[in-house]
Amino acid sequence: MCVGPELLEQRPRSSSGLGRLLSISGMIRLLCALIASWGGAQGDTASFTLRDFRFASGDTLPLLRVHYRTLGNPRRDAAGVVRNAVLILHGTGGTGAQFLTPVFAGELFGPGQPLDTATHYLILPDNIGHGASSKPSDGLHARFPHYDYGDMVEAQYRLVTEGLRVDHLLLVMGTSMGCMHSWIWAERHAGFVEGVVPLACVPTQIAGRNRMLRRMILDDIRTDPDWRGGDYAAPPRGLRAALQILFVMSSSPLQLQRTAPTRDSADAYISRWVDARARATDANDMLYQFDASRDYDPRADLERITVPVLAINSADDVINPPELGLMERLIARVPRGRYVLIPTSEITRGHGTHTVAAAWKQYFAPFAAGLEAHASG
Repeated sequence: MCVGPELLEQRPRSSSGLGRLLSISGMIRLLCALIASWGGAQGDTASFTLRDFRFASGDTLPLLRVHYRTLGNPRRDAAGVVRNAVLILHGTGGTGAQFLTPVFAGELFGPGQPLDTATHYLILPDNIGHGASSKPSDGLHARFPHYDYGDMVEAQYRLVTEGLRVDHLLLVMGTSMGCMHSWIWAERHAGFVEGVVPLACVPTQIAGRNRMLRRMILDDIRTDPDWRGGDYAAPPRGLRAALQILFVMSSSPLQLQRTAPTRDSADAYISRWVDARARATDANDMLYQFDASRDYDPRADLERITVPVLAINSADDVINPPELGLMERLIARVPRGRYVLIPTSEITRGHGTHTVAAAWKQYFAPFAAGLEAHASG
């Protein structure tokens, strides 16, 4: 799930002076330094068209557009196999561009970093229903095919193999929804990928509080008379209610208390957040994005995953609360799986910790290096 930069960039305030050190001018210098470390490259963007794409529902779309960006260049071994390609998958409501930030790219894409663009070929797609890829708001509205996660992974696979002519992936990593996609990749395309890193999800059916919150988002939009079956003339009022639930799902209580320590600052913060997101969000697109998780459930084939898996969650993630103990039980079924739970700290951001690479890079870097050693061996 894409939580937005305003939640990722919350900064702690304390009487110790940390808040003063991270002043506006200091933050500007820090961001500039991080951007400089990886060059601030935006990558090459393009779109690949899949003709007569058939969805799991049986519906077809004559032309399915998959937008993407790439950084770096593919490198082939003596047999002509690409050995340095990495697929990075965004969360619900996000785009591939969300990874081009100091907190993610600034930690991973620069010289000598784990996914240095001088030595890696990074593929960042906009998933079906997101960004510049085909989506309901393009014109079909509620007549757009009801895609699911399997459809999204199939489009990713065809982009990689048919659109980019890449025949092997060093790594698939994803955040939130992209995290769930990475589990599907591990099961469907184990021979195609060296390893996967799922960030901020659990490989099981979405149920309990997580499902209830998603159902509330769907109902807030669908039951609003202004939605008009998807053919609304103006944004339905239910969109704002749905966005408020999204805020609760994706935020961190610890960081929000520091960011908005008074009643007035809290009121102002949530008003700004909802206003900004409402201007940038289409109700049908959001409805489809959350409905796409309806049949996600990779549990049955966890034992069949043959590639190394590094699953990472954070202790302050209210979408995947660690007290449920789900990951501990499920990762035990993955033959080469490892699970890391990041403790709540000054740098974690709840569910959004998935994009704060500094919180988990110490585990990711050796894992990625191990995949590269195996691929080159």
